[in-house]
Amino acid sequence: MKLNEISDNQGARHRRKRVGRGIGSGTGKTAARGHKGQKSRSGVSLLGFEGGQMPLYRRLPKGGFTNVSRKNYRVVNVGRLQQAVDAGKLDAGKTVTEDALVEAGIIKSKKDGVRILAKGDINTKLEIEVSGASKAAVEAIKNAGGKLTATSEAKEKTAVLKKKKAAPTEEPAADTEDDVGTDKE
Repeated sequence: MKLNEISDNQGARHRRKRVGRGIGSGTGKTAARGHKGQKSRSGVSLLGFEGGQMPLYRRLPKGGFTNVSRKNYRVVNVGRLQQAVDAGKLDAGKTVTEDALVEAGIIKSKKDGVRILAKGDINTKLEIEVSGASKAAVEAIKNAGGKLTATSEAKEKTAVLKKKKAAPTEEPAADTEDDVGTDKE
């Protein structure tokens, strides 16, 4: 095969039909739009319009909401970590951080952080420092002799929440003078 012999597969490129090019073309005169009426005109958008009846998309109730402050975490299973160690992508002697996971090609980017989940088996002693992990994942890593620590962001957040709960509520100071019953002369 030569470069000048390369062509598309049969039917891969379809020429668009040029409508409104005379009666003999088969789609001339009204250009396949029928006769008169709103839909035969250009610039008409009637999607979802039901002739004045309340349209379906307005009859149905709204559902759910979008939490704008939601964190979007990357998820890594312990089984995937073990595969990376076995393949030599992760060094078991060094601390496994979010940046190390990106460099090893396990995740594309950190997004809002990395969470470790417990799917799969791990038997290598790893010291991991990520945003968070499930209880089962922490247990699996500890059973393998490793250690998992959450990053400072998560710790700070829990510290702030604990502070808010523990802060005693102060009552406003009561007025010492009794203004009731005093005569102004």
